[in-house]
Amino acid sequence: MALALRQPSAITVAEAALNGKHPKPAELSLYTGANQIFEICATPVPDAGAFRAVITLHDTTREKQTEGMRADFVANVSHELRSPLASLIGFVETLRGPAKDDREAQEKFLGIMHSEAERMARLIDDLLSLSKVEVDEHIQPRDQVSLSSLLRQVVDAMGVRANEKGMTVSLNMSANLPDVVGDEDQLTQVFQNLIDNAVKYGRPKSDINIEISVVDRVPGTAAPGVSVSIKDQGDGISEEHLSRLTERFYRVDKARSRELGGTGLGLAIVKHIIGRHRGWLAIDSEENIGSTFTVTLPVLEA
Repeated sequence: MALALRQPSAITVAEAALNGKHPKPAELSLYTGANQIFEICATPVPDAGAFRAVITLHDTTREKQTEGMRADFVANVSHELRSPLASLIGFVETLRGPAKDDREAQEKFLGIMHSEAERMARLIDDLLSLSKVEVDEHIQPRDQVSLSSLLRQVVDAMGVRANEKGMTVSLNMSANLPDVVGDEDQLTQVFQNLIDNAVKYGRPKSDINIEISVVDRVPGTAAPGVSVSIKDQGDGISEEHLSRLTERFYRVDKARSRELGGTGLGLAIVKHIIGRHRGWLAIDSEENIGSTFTVTLPVLEA
């Protein structure tokens, strides 16, 4: 046993069973290219006046990771809400005290309080959206959705914000695009988030190019699909951050994200919605050039 598993917890459990005892399960960590966590159990088996031991290993890596993610999520939510709440409380106290009769200070502080309240409202809305998506994630949508029509509506809605920055949004699509299988409200949310990010992080007076085309298959499947690529001309994202962009509350630049009204949940929501649709999300970026977010969704079967 000591030759196979050198961890003290494994040896202790095995030795106890070999001595006829029923030890409590222990935790065991093994590195097999990635860190894995196991629960190790040992059961004594009588054999000609002595004991053998039956050793079982139960992989608890996913459970432990989930526990860690849950703890991190609660900590992040608490932090994200505590900051604007502390600001609101501080400004209320100031308005009731030193700035009680200062009209100029009142206008300034009320404006900040309004921004902080809106920030909390956005966070709560995104938390509710994420929770709803996670509940339904195992149920694949079955409705018929026209991406060309949906994207025209989203681009029209986002056009005002793009115009404010002097940006141009172009929508290029193949003729006779097939419909996809999906939930129209959720897919609208996906493309609102992605186009909103392109507007936020794209340079003023730059272009946002949206390309829609038919593909032979959705990556990871044999099913044909429709691909939507949203390309901005912004600062881009360094490679070290790309794999973590869809994590909850992960931000490349926290200060800039908060300044622009981001909650850190938008791309996590996008990832879960696309997962529910059995689609694929790809992110490519080059610093000082821009980023491209590509969503591929399965088409409606004839």
